Amino acid sequence: MSMIADHTAQTDAPILDVLAERWSTRIFDPRTPIDEAALASALEAARWAPSASNTQPWRFIVARRGTTEHAAIVDSLMGFNQSWAADAAALVVFATVSSLDGKPLVWAAYDAGQAAAHFTVQAHASGLFTHQMGGFDRATLAETFEFGDELAAVTVMAVGALGDIDSAPEQLRERELTPRTRRPIAESLIVNA
Repeated sequence: MSMIADHTAQTDAPILDVLAERWSTRIFDPRTPIDEAALASALEAARWAPSASNTQPWRFIVARRGTTEHAAIVDSLMGFNQSWAADAAALVVFATVSSLDGKPLVWAAYDAGQAAAHFTVQAHASGLFTHQMGGFDRATLAETFEFGDELAAVTVMAVGALGDIDSAPEQLRERELTPRTRRPIAESLIVNA
């Protein structure tokens, strides 16, 4: 198996190695099962993410490759995502709870995003690779998994072992070998007084 180029971020200020080394692959090994211990640790990290008033307004669907649930999530993916995400050992749907005790949870999407971020960092530290997707049919997922009015899918995350770049289609190889970039922090700062 060929190794994919080093994707370590070239940062302007020091950051934790686990953050600099984490990147989103689209090439997953289609045969290696999910490392259950690493997945459990990633879910535990998501569980301990901060949330407004400790409401924990997130719910997860974890679907392992080969299950009808995994296939249903793949079917909900749009366009290019369907061409590669089915190889992931697991697909995780991050969903938000819209209210608690009749009160809207206005920070739910932000909090679920923190849970997803904690998941990705722990997954990477545990040897898993991840890729989050926004290109999926939310209504289809809601119907398939009977979300009702209280839940809404925010992202679908592919999780698993890194695949072989040499066996990947050319379009995937090109994307995988593209250097990681981010705009300078100065362009994101509205105020830096």
